[in-house]
Amino acid sequence: MAVKIRLQRHGRKKAPYYHIVIADARSPRDGKFIENIGMYNPIAKPANIDINRDRALHWVMQGAEPTDTVKAILRYKGVMFRKHLQLGVNKGAITQETADQRYNEWITKKEGQINEAVQKNKASIDAYHSQLIAVNKVKKPKVAEPEAVAEPEVAATEVAATEVAAAEPEAEKTNETTE
Repeated sequence: MAVKIRLQRHGRKKAPYYHIVIADARSPRDGKFIENIGMYNPIAKPANIDINRDRALHWVMQGAEPTDTVKAILRYKGVMFRKHLQLGVNKGAITQETADQRYNEWITKKEGQINEAVQKNKASIDAYHSQLIAVNKVKKPKVAEPEAVAEPEVAATEVAATEVAAAEPEAEKTNETTE
C-alpha cells in the first residue's frame, strides 16, 4: 500500500483551508484517510500552519511520500531538516544530542523570522489604516449653517446685478453713436 502525506480541502468557495493527512494513494482527495496530522490555512498572511511535527517525522521516516505542497510545508516547519539530522544519527555521523541541539537552534531562528514577518505585516496594516483615517478626515465636508450659505449667494447676485447695470449704460452709448 503506497502512503501519501497530502492536503485535504475544506472551507467554502474561494476561502479554502486544508487538513494535512496521511492517506492511501488510491483514496480520493477528500476521502478516507489514515491520520490527520495538521492544518494549513493559506489565506492568512503569513499562512497559518499547525502540524504535529513528531507524527509527521514518524510517517516520513516510515516511507510516506509527501506531495509537493506538503513537502514545502514540512520543509518550512523543519520536519525535513529533522529527518536529515535523524538519518545522520542512524548512520553514526553525529550524536542524538548534537542533532537535537541543531534542530532546536534552527526552530528558534525560524520562529523568530516568522514572528518578525507577522509584526511587519501588522505594522503595514496599521500604517494603511492610519492613512485611510487621515484621508477620510480630509474628505469629510464641513456642514455649513444655512445663513452662511445664503449670504454668499446674495452677494454674488448683487455683484452680478451691478455689473449688468454698469454694462447697460455703455451699451446705450455705443448704440447711440452707431445710429
